[in-house]
Amino acid sequence: MPVISRILPLVLLSAALPASAQHAVDHAPSPYAGEQTREIASLSDEDLAELARGGGWGLARSAELNGVPGPAHLLELAHEIGLDAEQQAAIEAIRDEMRAGAITAGERFVEAERALDAAFTDGFPDAATLAGLVAEAGEARASLRLVHLSAHLRTMPLLTQDQIARYAVLRGYADDPCDSVPEGHDATMWRRHNGCS
Repeated sequence: MPVISRILPLVLLSAALPASAQHAVDHAPSPYAGEQTREIASLSDEDLAELARGGGWGLARSAELNGVPGPAHLLELAHEIGLDAEQQAAIEAIRDEMRAGAITAGERFVEAERALDAAFTDGFPDAATLAGLVAEAGEARASLRLVHLSAHLRTMPLLTQDQIARYAVLRGYADDPCDSVPEGHDATMWRRHNGCS
C-alpha cells in the first residue's frame, strides 16, 4: 500500500475535527492551571503555612543530605539517638532561635513575593522595578535559607559521631550497619564495633 494512501485518511480525519478538538489534542493544560487563584502566585497555601510557622521549607537540604543534622529532627529523634539532657537543652535553644529567625525572615520573603506578584496584577512593571523586586525576593529567600543552614551547623559540635551516624540511619540516608554483617567480617565483632544490640 503506498504511503500516500495510508496518510491521506489521517489528514482528512484531522481536517474534519472541529478546531477546539484539534487544539485540545495539540496542547495539554498548563501544570500551573488552577494556581491563578492563589493569594500569591508563587506560593501555595501549604508554603505560606510552612513559612508562617518557621518550618524548614526544604531550605536546609544542603546540610541535611550531607550529614549535618537539623535541630528540629534531632529533637524528634532524641530518644533513638541518645541525646542527653544537656545536648537536648542546647539543641532546643538552637531550634527555638532558628524558628524565631525563620518566622521573621519568612515574613520578609512572603512580603517580597507579594510585592512581586502585585507588580504583575496591577499592571506591568518596568525593567528597573522588576529587577529591584526580584532582587529583594532573592535576598529575602537567601536570608531565610541562611537561618536554617546556620542552625544545622550549630548542632554539629554538640553531637558525637555515633549520634550523627544514627541520625543518618533513622532519617533514611544511610543503611543500618546492624541489619547485615558484610562478608568476611566476624559477626560478633562487627556488631560490637557498630554498637548493635
